[in-house]
Amino acid sequence: MVESNKDFVLVYGDAFVDFIADDITNKSFTTYLGGATVNVAAGISRIGAPSALITITGDDHTSQFVQSELDKEGVNLDYAIILPEKRVSGVYVHLTAECERIFKDYVDETPDLQVTPEQLNEEAFKRASVFNVCSGTMFHPTALATTRKGVEMAKEKGAIIAIDANIRPLRWSSEEVCRETITSFFEDAHILKLTDEELFFLTETNDLHEGIAKLNQYLVPIVLITIGANGAYAVLNGETIHVPTDKVNAVDTTGSGDAFMAGVLRFVHFNGLPTTEEDLFKCVKFGNKLGALAATKPGALTALPHFDDIKEWL
Repeated sequence: MVESNKDFVLVYGDAFVDFIADDITNKSFTTYLGGATVNVAAGISRIGAPSALITITGDDHTSQFVQSELDKEGVNLDYAIILPEKRVSGVYVHLTAECERIFKDYVDETPDLQVTPEQLNEEAFKRASVFNVCSGTMFHPTALATTRKGVEMAKEKGAIIAIDANIRPLRWSSEEVCRETITSFFEDAHILKLTDEELFFLTETNDLHEGIAKLNQYLVPIVLITIGANGAYAVLNGETIHVPTDKVNAVDTTGSGDAFMAGVLRFVHFNGLPTTEEDLFKCVKFGNKLGALAATKPGALTALPHFDDIKEWL
């Protein structure tokens, strides 16, 4: 393993919480950390690599819960913003009689209070091996401007730029705006991670290889397309390889994609950007193992593995 000369993987995005019903009466709820941004930052820290999170929280009970839990996870919050009036967004998750989860009510009291471009700290990007973002907040004008500024600063400081699409179409004004906004970041990306469904959505195709061919125009060095139980396709400078995954008894696939991304970013932090098919295969295989392991337990962050779970793979 080559030790990184940078301090951490830097992640930007919304803090989020899940209010999950304690039983099928859906009258009492327990608060959990949630959201792709938090899952990836905490997931990286859990498996033995340093991570830092740029986000915004307030001074209420839920914000304090988020800050405390992220601190317990070992996520560096030196560059996060605390604005007293900010309220962390969340979702109430109800349980059916069959114990299936339903995302019932979204709560976002202060959607316009976002990290601003001016609040980004140059030191964070100087210290970052990788800058990781997803599209979860790009629909908001301020968050979009902050994402663009973050990518610009990451390029200036020589950080690897990783884009995890993580598309939520219902949050956008239209599918076309969603596509145009997300794809506008591809020319700056070193790593692009998509699910097969996101690939089809962004390229307006229904064939994996046709979609990959369309993405090749953006010249992203590494494209990763996860395909569930069938593993992932990895594209290195236009050449595609398939990386199978371990067969597991899947209980809940929530968070598997975040575990996969955490594994990929850990590998990149310590080993650099893969430049050969052999190194890329190792990187993606490691991510696949984490994604599969996360699927064997219910929940998202609660299912993400710890270092002791994966140290024998290193």
